[in-house]
This record gives sequence, C-alpha cells and structure tokens, in this order.
Amino acid sequence: MSAPRFSSLRPAAPGDGPALGELDRATWSTLHAVQPRPQPPYEPFFDDRHRPEDILVAEAEAEAEAGGVEVRIAGYLRLARPTPLACNAHVRQIQGLAVAGWARRHGVARALLHAAYAEARRQGAGRLTLRVLGHNSAARALYEAEGFAVEGVLPGEFFLGGRYVDDVLMGRSLTS
Repeated sequence: MSAPRFSSLRPAAPGDGPALGELDRATWSTLHAVQPRPQPPYEPFFDDRHRPEDILVAEAEAEAEAGGVEVRIAGYLRLARPTPLACNAHVRQIQGLAVAGWARRHGVARALLHAAYAEARRQGAGRLTLRVLGHNSAARALYEAEGFAVEGVLPGEFFLGGRYVDDVLMGRSLTS
C-alpha cells in the first residue's frame, strides 16, 4: 500500500461511531490503554460522556482493497473539559488520540494536535493537558516536540502487561 495522502480534518459526525470504534479496537495496546482489550459485544463509541462534538477526525486518501482510492478515517483526537467546574473552564484535555496503522508516520497525529489547539482556543481555553503512560516513549516524544512539558508523574499508577507503569501528566499553554 502506498503512503496515504492527508485529506481533511473535521468534527466527528454521529455516523462515524462504528468506524471510530473499529479504529479504537484496532489500535488498542497496553502501550497506551489502561482498560482491558475490548471484547464483543462492543460498547458504542459515542455515549453521554463521549460525544461526537468532542472528537476531531482526520481523513486520508488511501488505496481501496478493491483498487482505486477511498477516503478513510485515519485517526481521531478526543478533546474535552477535564471537569465540569467553572474554575477549570479554561482548560481542555486530550482524552484520546489514535491513528490507524496504515496512516502512521505521515503527520496525522501532529495535524490532529494542531487542530486541537485551534479548537481549544476557539472554545476559550488557554491551557491543554493530557495523560500519557510512562513507557509510551513515541507519544511522549511527540508531545514534547509539540511544546508539552511533564507537570507530574504518578509512579507505578497502573499494572499493565505484568509490570507497573507510570502515569505522566503533561500540559502546555495555548496563549504563547
């Protein structure tokens, strides 16, 4: 398969739920997931806490299995308020980022991050935070390259794959 050609970034639509759920299951790994591997019957991707308006979707043109080219969901980013508190309304949090295997290393994650900065600013946020597992060095390197700094570490917070893993709290300003 040739390299995907980035097509667009857009807000999720309710009809994206099945494809986003499939992407979420396909990218599941103890490198970034603290929940057990999803098993059938699968929960819907969207629910009261995970709404389409909180999801940014990246699309890319890729070779179709039957030949030709099709536009497919290449990744998503969930951007939400970390709490419902008014005193914390200036903060948005990345609560999920996934890129399809066929679309990795083509700038999809970085494009989603840049779209998240713009959307968070549009919503009035001045700060963006996230949590990443300590052993996910590729994600940590991307976030650091994008201006996120480690603001805290919860040592051994999770037991995954037979070992204790740190929960790393990162953040960055959206005003500078």
